[in-house]
Amino acid sequence: MDEDVYFHKTVTFRAWKQSLRFRTSQELFSSHDIDIGTRFLLRTIIEADYDRPQRILDLGCGYGPAGLTLKNMHRDSTVHMVDRDALAVAYSRQNAELNGLAGAEIYGSLGYDDVKRTDFDLIIANIPGKAGETVITYLLREAGGYLVPGGLAAIVVVAPLEATVAEILDKTPGVEVILRRTRSGHAVFHYRFTEETISPKPDKSALERGIYHRKNVKMRFGSLEYVMQSAYGLPEFDSLSYGSEMLLKAFTNIKGKNIHNSVVFNPGQGHVAVALWKLIRPENIALVDRDLLALRYSRLNLTLNECPPERISISHQVGIESQNKDKVDLFVGVLREEEGRNATFLTLDQAVEQLSDNGMIVVSAGSTAITRLVTYVESPGLLRIRTRERWRGNSLLVLERA
Repeated sequence: MDEDVYFHKTVTFRAWKQSLRFRTSQELFSSHDIDIGTRFLLRTIIEADYDRPQRILDLGCGYGPAGLTLKNMHRDSTVHMVDRDALAVAYSRQNAELNGLAGAEIYGSLGYDDVKRTDFDLIIANIPGKAGETVITYLLREAGGYLVPGGLAAIVVVAPLEATVAEILDKTPGVEVILRRTRSGHAVFHYRFTEETISPKPDKSALERGIYHRKNVKMRFGSLEYVMQSAYGLPEFDSLSYGSEMLLKAFTNIKGKNIHNSVVFNPGQGHVAVALWKLIRPENIALVDRDLLALRYSRLNLTLNECPPERISISHQVGIESQNKDKVDLFVGVLREEEGRNATFLTLDQAVEQLSDNGMIVVSAGSTAITRLVTYVESPGLLRIRTRERWRGNSLLVLERA
């Protein structure tokens, strides 16, 4: 834990005669302290004094303050904690161990799509303010498919969303709002579904039903044309960033090179992965990212552009280290500069460990981040800089073994 490049600080949460510690990352929501909304949500649940929940779902758990607090208060309860961000999953697992809370099931899920059971007594969620009305409606209404009859959903939102949430719940047949309270810029709702209106879990995932769908677009980049389905919550929904454009330009110099195994990290909507497929035709494309939405939309867009599904794999994880011992001929991606330079250096180290003898690493980022990376690369002398280009405040770096 002490060598964790994502670590920010440890915060202490003292409430209701208990004290828990949480390791946090600046990449996760409310890294400085337990946020007011989560505190408010927990207070309303505990003060309501409902029957002890036997099965609890924390939807969008972050680094774990809500789910682990309830697990600590109800040690015999089964608690599932899910998040679409693999870093959140990793930190929740660390914090369960840190506080001696064995037995919490913590795993990745895109909304409800990957939740492992449908018989919870209590579902809690701190719904992101930028989720969008379609996604918020999905999160509120489909709780009924994962609750036992009489089960409770308890959510908190920022105050500007209170009217929207109230309207959604009011228009949802069979929903009974038990508690509604506003305080400190947040609104809490507790609600139940009448037994006769509880719908079973849908046969198709939210992604398959278009819950995250933004628009269909046809992209052109030079002579390259491809189609995309873009998602809310991901960048580059109708145009390329400068960093992605630089990666696509770099592919023209790789054309004709035999690429067996390739890795695209931080794929976003999937533009880089699709361009790689259409221009170079690697035998295998591994998509690696923290974000399940990015991974699944990138895979979707590859298949839309006739990449055989058996050539595509996805890895929902922090970093790009692989359990597979196969060597990689090409790593490509836009670096997450917000993670900090040590995380950037770790990404490069992990790529080098897996790189084939004739392999290449192609990355783009802001010019300052690339300058730091060049200095880091030149020190051990393990890699040779094949190409370095600058454009509009961004830089491209093509590396190969020295």
